[in-house]
Amino acid sequence: MRQSGTVSLRRQPDAERIAIIGAGSVGCMLAAHLAAAGCDITICGRAPLERVVMTIDESTVEHKVEWAAAPAELPPLRYAVLATKIHHTPAVADWLGALPSGCAVLAAQNGVDHRARIGPLTAAAVVPTLVYPNAERIGPGRVRVRRTGRGLVVPDDDAGRAAAALFAGSGVAVETAADFPTAAWEKLLFNVIANPLTALTGRPLEVFDDPAMAALGLDLALEAVEVARAEGAALTPQHACVALAWLQGLPGATPSSMLQDRTAGRRLEHVGLLGPVLALGRHHGVPTPLTRAVLALLDALPDALPDGGLDPHHEVR
Repeated sequence: MRQSGTVSLRRQPDAERIAIIGAGSVGCMLAAHLAAAGCDITICGRAPLERVVMTIDESTVEHKVEWAAAPAELPPLRYAVLATKIHHTPAVADWLGALPSGCAVLAAQNGVDHRARIGPLTAAAVVPTLVYPNAERIGPGRVRVRRTGRGLVVPDDDAGRAAAALFAGSGVAVETAADFPTAAWEKLLFNVIANPLTALTGRPLEVFDDPAMAALGLDLALEAVEVARAEGAALTPQHACVALAWLQGLPGATPSSMLQDRTAGRRLEHVGLLGPVLALGRHHGVPTPLTRAVLALLDALPDALPDGGLDPHHEVR
């Protein structure tokens, strides 16, 4: 139900408690949705937060949250959400390591290798979670969300279905994907088009109204499709066309997450997004010259190479 103004949810005695690791744009968005579904939220991190505020559909909702300053302060819980950028994952290894084996962590990150990347850092079960809404951080604990026609995607297995059930009544739809590796590669197509080219040009999604930029984005996605197919994903060139058309159908003022990071002077996620395309392409003998060129351009931006990121010039296996 659409809410007007600012609201605060009352806690229920039997509410599911969920830890949010990474209280940026996506973390605060998911915290607000889970709070709307009746969950109790604990924000993890050094900066204290007492509430999360989400503006969506021209309405603003506010939810009180708890805060844990250190992993030892985490309460008993069965679920956590990891919502950092790929290259920030090592920085939250202590939080992940504190999660018990009976816990599940929803890995709300980009990429195609969630379990391989996060599994070694935690005893918790990793539930890869693809995030389609556009979230923009506008202040500590505050986020503006733009709906894109899709919500979250999780694997169609026991852990994924249990995670999806947490969002019942949250205001965000959750799909389950029987072929999750293909779903993850499909999501990556949107990222390899939108994030690098908006960050390089300093323009939001309206940049793809330019036929030359649209053609470049499509060619980047087509390279990723060929790598995905070599990895066994059931993608076709039509998926690349659909991804570009979907981005062109969103409001032109929509900023990608990487454009937001560049505007704010934060390190970029380009290595985590494009690096696997380049490395896996090399592994399978699939040419990826455009991906290599765009990575080089992004690397050349001031302070662009993220600490702890995947070196795109190294093999991934």
